[in-house]
Amino acid sequence: MQYIGNGGSTAVEEELFFQKISAQKRRLFGIAYSYLRNQADAVEAVQETTCRAWVKRKHVKDAKSFDFWVTRILINVCIDEQRRRKRLVLTDGYIDIKTNEMVSDSMLDVQNALAKLKPKHRHVLILKYMHDMTVPDIALILGKPEGTIKSWVYQGLKQLRRKMGIEEGGLNHA
Repeated sequence: MQYIGNGGSTAVEEELFFQKISAQKRRLFGIAYSYLRNQADAVEAVQETTCRAWVKRKHVKDAKSFDFWVTRILINVCIDEQRRRKRLVLTDGYIDIKTNEMVSDSMLDVQNALAKLKPKHRHVLILKYMHDMTVPDIALILGKPEGTIKSWVYQGLKQLRRKMGIEEGGLNHA
């Protein structure tokens, strides 16, 4: 089977690209939503990812790496959007992000604590625990050794527990 960017005919290349993106549309949306916590922004991030991937499709080495490559682009798009949000200066002094989903208090606590983590720890925890990715998959997406990813997961969980007031034996009683 051909892969994207191999110099095939444009119509065939477009069809292959569309099939590969369509096959992972829900997964990409889920990842974008977990970063941006807004349905419209997540849809926009997936669209931007699709555009960037189409423009850069010739950089894909083989068909097997396509999914990881697109996921990495999506993460970069989401990070760009988060940076853009931080630069926004609103007269009220805050950004109101509305979602169409009810979220439990404990999930909001987790999301707030995640937002306070270093980006590298936040990324690996989101991919591992919210999207059930394996350490080898995360290593491929982020372009880091598996040992580094394992360390980031460990450190991220440790920081997350601390920020949520949880110790290994349960809740802190401070």
